[in-house]
Amino acid sequence: MRILLTNDDGIEAPGLKALEAIAAQLSDDVWVVAPAEEQSGAGHSLTLTAPIRLRRYSDKRFAVRGTPTDSVMMAIGQVMQDHRPDLLLSGVNRGGNLAEDVTYSGTVSAAMEGCLAGIRSIALSQQMADYSAGKESFDAATATGADIVRRLIGIDWAPGVLMNINFPPIPAAQVKGVRVTEQGLRDYGHIAIDARTDPRGFPYYWFGYGREVDAPGHETDLKAMHEGFVSVTPLHLDMTHYATMAGLRGAFAG
Repeated sequence: MRILLTNDDGIEAPGLKALEAIAAQLSDDVWVVAPAEEQSGAGHSLTLTAPIRLRRYSDKRFAVRGTPTDSVMMAIGQVMQDHRPDLLLSGVNRGGNLAEDVTYSGTVSAAMEGCLAGIRSIALSQQMADYSAGKESFDAATATGADIVRRLIGIDWAPGVLMNINFPPIPAAQVKGVRVTEQGLRDYGHIAIDARTDPRGFPYYWFGYGREVDAPGHETDLKAMHEGFVSVTPLHLDMTHYATMAGLRGAFAG
């Protein structure tokens, strides 16, 4: 099995090293094509107004001066064009990609791009208890990731589906298991904006998360994190809301 690894945290990210450890348990034909620098929050953006630079570190390791989407496109269309990957793994992201995060996430978007190309694609993200540099722990991901990926590639997927895995911010020994979940919801109408002042007296701002929305009776990715489970959420590229189509046809009839 030929595996392509990418991410949005950059080719030097510790999460990519964790992903390489996971992939090494699955295959000895592992390629890395990742952004040269951090691209968190880049979403599914594509570089169209500047040239794409490709740097080769070794036979199977490349850095792209661009977004996660650029990296996947370069991997499939240039670096690996003679023998496309069988599986794309994106991550392991430093921080969870839960609820609406999937619409902003470069990690998930890289998996979307692989899915669009007809490659089985999985995004992996590690929720963090401590985001301080050097204190990030990918323990849950590295301990359980390979087994979860094996189970996923052992089943059939519908066309246009990618998998989004999130690992809880606890030691591997404390992980309670794996839950198949749906995408949760945060209320971004109540997003937290942290206003600060720099040393020269100018204001600047940090965006925070909106509050989580309770979903009684639903097994969401957010709930799984709180309860110490790995979440596996199937995402579909078809964003059409079919239940609304009948009403729309009526509105435009005649």
